[in-house]
Amino acid sequence: MNTLPAMTGWTWLKGGARLFRQQPAALTTLLFANILFSILISSVPLLGAMIAVVLIPSFSMAFMQACLMIDSGQRVTPAVALTGFRKPLLPQLCKIGVIYLGVSLVLTVIARFVISEQFWEQVAAQSQTGTPAQVQGSDILALFVFIALNVLTLIALCFAPPLTHWQKMPPFKAVFYSFFAVVRSARVFLVLLLAWFGLFFAICFVLTMLLGGSSIARVAIMWLIFLFVLLLQCSMYVGYREIFGKPQDAVASEGKVNLDK
Repeated sequence: MNTLPAMTGWTWLKGGARLFRQQPAALTTLLFANILFSILISSVPLLGAMIAVVLIPSFSMAFMQACLMIDSGQRVTPAVALTGFRKPLLPQLCKIGVIYLGVSLVLTVIARFVISEQFWEQVAAQSQTGTPAQVQGSDILALFVFIALNVLTLIALCFAPPLTHWQKMPPFKAVFYSFFAVVRSARVFLVLLLAWFGLFFAICFVLTMLLGGSSIARVAIMWLIFLFVLLLQCSMYVGYREIFGKPQDAVASEGKVNLDK
């Protein structure tokens, strides 16, 4: 795996933007299809939400494959949405998803102990009555840390699905390589995320200044969120290509990559 300078994160973000600009409609359609499917699964009583978490690697693999197709000059088709749901790949990705779920459950349990019950009661009351919640700064900080840890977990394991699919790695080996690839390139990911957040909030600020608190502004910001989710997904593919190399077969993904680079 390559050792990369910190500013490579900005290069990844620009590379992700270039990929998105080539086929924005196809990627946006894929995002909404995944969101809809995830919502339908989450609506299943009792186990739906956990199943949706387990399937996160399958959803993310569809974006990785779509980015690979765009990078190879191919047209993204609706069938790419099923990339992570075909056998024998699905059981392998679900094993990675179980790791996602386990980490999420541990973080949720910790959050329940760290964040006071009054915070959740205030938030629930605000959603029902509209009364501003009176919360402590420590609870807000703990919630921010909880969200940050969840994001870092997703980032740390982001390369596990493509390593499993494109390099035929066993799930736990793929998780190992993904985690240490991200740790080794921590400065790169820090620059990537800071640039990503910075651009998002800067554009949101401009929209708010121009449109105020109107419904048009809220719709625009909602679309901006979707756009930046896609931008981050595309940037993760660029990062994978930079660290592990581009898979040789853009359709069947049978290419192997030398990990000793």
